[in-house]
Amino acid sequence: MTATVFTKEDELHWLALRLIPGLGCRKANQVLSQFRTPQGIFRASRSDLESSGLSGSVAQTIASGCTFEDAVDQQQKMLETGALLIPISDPRYPQRLKEIFDPPIVLFVRGRVELLHSVMLGVVGTRRPTAYGIAATQRLSPDLAHAGLTIVSGMARGIDTAAHRSALEVGGDTAAVFGCGVDLIYPAENRKLSTEIAEKGLLISEFPMGSPAYPQNFPIRNRIISGMSAGVLVVEAAEYSGTRITARCALEQNRDVFAVPGNVTNKNSWGPNTLIKQGAKLVATWEDVWEDLPAEVRLALTPSASPESSGSSSASLFPDEGLPPHEKRILSLLKADEATHIDEIVEKLENDLSSSEIFAALFELELAGKVRQMPGKNFVKSF
Repeated sequence: MTATVFTKEDELHWLALRLIPGLGCRKANQVLSQFRTPQGIFRASRSDLESSGLSGSVAQTIASGCTFEDAVDQQQKMLETGALLIPISDPRYPQRLKEIFDPPIVLFVRGRVELLHSVMLGVVGTRRPTAYGIAATQRLSPDLAHAGLTIVSGMARGIDTAAHRSALEVGGDTAAVFGCGVDLIYPAENRKLSTEIAEKGLLISEFPMGSPAYPQNFPIRNRIISGMSAGVLVVEAAEYSGTRITARCALEQNRDVFAVPGNVTNKNSWGPNTLIKQGAKLVATWEDVWEDLPAEVRLALTPSASPESSGSSSASLFPDEGLPPHEKRILSLLKADEATHIDEIVEKLENDLSSSEIFAALFELELAGKVRQMPGKNFVKSF
């Protein structure tokens, strides 16, 4: 994968084209197919532009060249932050993304550009997850990364953040698609995560440098998460959520959709459970995703990523057996989707175990990854 000869003048024309008000992705791609290059578009007469289907106001903006000044500012911001521009004509542009109905004409990226051609899997979910949703993500995401997949998400609070972090923790690849410029941080608490992804993974946006995180940007960016991916895994999502938009985009783009089943009494389970009823693949282990991926996708991954040779443990949604009786007893009291306070555990076991035995068992279970301690001395069962 090599970049084409791409001069600063070429970059300036792509930026100027991207910055034209009222020129959407679909129309921009149509005029590009007719005039071949941005330079060809800007050299065309206004009448030729209108004949190609552009409105009079858009044709006038192109003919006036008034967006070039802003394009120079964009080049400077990219230089200051180390961002790169990947036009749709560049061989580095993701092939899968080109296939969607309205691919962005340019991508702004920071980080390891080679990940644009890796096999990606979208992992998305609610911004307000339960302990169950976080635990499922923290188990499935690293195992899928071990299998050679690049974990793609939107770096939002909740499931997105858990997907990125857990992939990075095991040395896996991850890419974050922004709903703002790649030079901005949203949400603000993910500043450290954003810096780490820029160093070890990839930050991606179709929005120009400095673009604020407007609410309307996020549904637009969701089609990129699904468009670049071989499939999309939904962990938790309420009935009305951005995750539903991502899943719908995936279906429209003919991508595989996977879902982790949830508690039917929890509103966050509505999205994945409904998707499963509609035909999405139920996921309990990373192998459930692997087995359903197209053969050409599995072949594109490294030999060490196959289920037979991977050293990764199976991401089961059920705890392992073989624990000492007192640890097994404590584990039976804990839930994956609801935190239990230490006082409640002690109270229920006071006739069988001393407080010190309970604390020691919880410590061992936490070291073994069977339980997680939440703020306020609350505990939840891990998968």
